[in-house]
Amino acid sequence: MTLLPEERRQHILQQLQRHGKIQVASLASSLEVTPETIRRDLDELETKQMLKRVYGGAIAFSHMQIEPRFGKKSSMEQAAKRAIGEAAAALIQDGDTIVIDVGTTMIELVRAIRGVVGVTVVTNSIPAAELLMERQEAKLFEGKVIMLGGVAHPEQKSIAGAMTCELLTRFHFDKAFISCAGITPAGISDYDMEESFCSTLMIQQSKYVYVLGDHTKLGVNQLCRICDLNQATAVICDHPMPNNWRRDNVNIEWIAAAPLSSSITSS
Repeated sequence: MTLLPEERRQHILQQLQRHGKIQVASLASSLEVTPETIRRDLDELETKQMLKRVYGGAIAFSHMQIEPRFGKKSSMEQAAKRAIGEAAAALIQDGDTIVIDVGTTMIELVRAIRGVVGVTVVTNSIPAAELLMERQEAKLFEGKVIMLGGVAHPEQKSIAGAMTCELLTRFHFDKAFISCAGITPAGISDYDMEESFCSTLMIQQSKYVYVLGDHTKLGVNQLCRICDLNQATAVICDHPMPNNWRRDNVNIEWIAAAPLSSSITSS
């Protein structure tokens, strides 16, 4: 397939509209051009605010403005989230006091918690609390579940606000598992201000901090800053750290959780 640059970029936008995300490697293969050519196309389209570059590809620019509802996010990058959840759960030890942030990746973490005893879990995620209690009742782990109070956010099935933040200051956690909408060398970010305040407090009250995010979050900067990247103990992601981040002297533990089957859409 030989296309003029403008035709190629139109094809890229059509694929982006259809799938919500695109990858450099699959585009280069389908269009029979080099990855460098696709990267130049994506850079050009990003300057026109027609897409947002992320690690390995791009997402629709509108993704930067509006957070998808919880139910829609649950169907996105399922294999990656499952692998990330398993890797995160492996870090939980008997007797730990942990805090679990909101988000669909955290549900996969909860699903993977098994075999530990004496664990106290604090969360402001409504579905995470429900699933924790189900697993506790089924004796898949032993411990205590504490649901934080505050203002309910139905679209994200979360609890946040001033009361939630006040309650978080009363705890000391061994480990925090933090969700996000963006990871860059400069820091971790999210869509919602109130939820990001809660995430920041979770980090401040914890000895170890693990940021969970799939590859679509890499290179993305969202509106609300949570923390500097170096405030995290480690990032757990389904892709390795981008090579150019290492060249920028990003010095953080990176746990690469490879999904058993890829959820990446090819074009």
